[in-house]
Amino acid sequence: MTSYTLITANRNYSSWSLRPWVLMKALGIPFEDRIEPFTKPMNYDEFRPFSPTGQVPVLIDGDTTVWDSLGITLYLADRHDGIWPSDEAARAFAQAAVAEMHGGFAALRNECTMNVGVRVEPRPHSAALTRDVARIREIFETALDRFGGPWLGGASFTALDAFYAPVAFRVRTYGLDVGHGKAWVERVIAHPAMQEWEAAALAESWREASHEEELAAAGRIIADYRA
Repeated sequence: MTSYTLITANRNYSSWSLRPWVLMKALGIPFEDRIEPFTKPMNYDEFRPFSPTGQVPVLIDGDTTVWDSLGITLYLADRHDGIWPSDEAARAFAQAAVAEMHGGFAALRNECTMNVGVRVEPRPHSAALTRDVARIREIFETALDRFGGPWLGGASFTALDAFYAPVAFRVRTYGLDVGHGKAWVERVIAHPAMQEWEAAALAESWREASHEEELAAAGRIIADYRA
């Protein structure tokens, strides 16, 4: 039987770590959960012994090391059912939308940094962020309308939901308007795997200065539920 180790970072900050973590949890793919926290803006030297890129997430499968959240997802899809929607049209949409999230939305990442445990009154949106949020809303509403929900690819939780799960936390943190996509945001945050991630995030006592500076730059913190 395959024995995976998934290496991730701080629950509050690491949106890229959340993607494979929540996917494996939701689909019942067992793994050893190993956390290597961010301790400074760049953790390359500390992460290089286990990660070719000096970044997380990383999946260890015996003698095989798989890096990058999309690389991990593709690796798992070759070995486990349910990673992608079974419906052909939904699968095509999911794969394109996952690739879009993986390579795009720079303004959303930079201006609405992930921090699970806080609520923020954001600064006025830049034109780029306004476009990103409008596109997120379009993806959510199109997926739900076209494939019937309750998940973005249809009846089951898939990689499409996992890749947009960090966005759900951002929507809540910054009060972003995603139209009737909010129904999916509430559903995915209520998922037991997401609740487990959030509980760990709130319990974290460590802080990393550069991530906290990014948060302060994003707007006025109106609530902080972290330990």
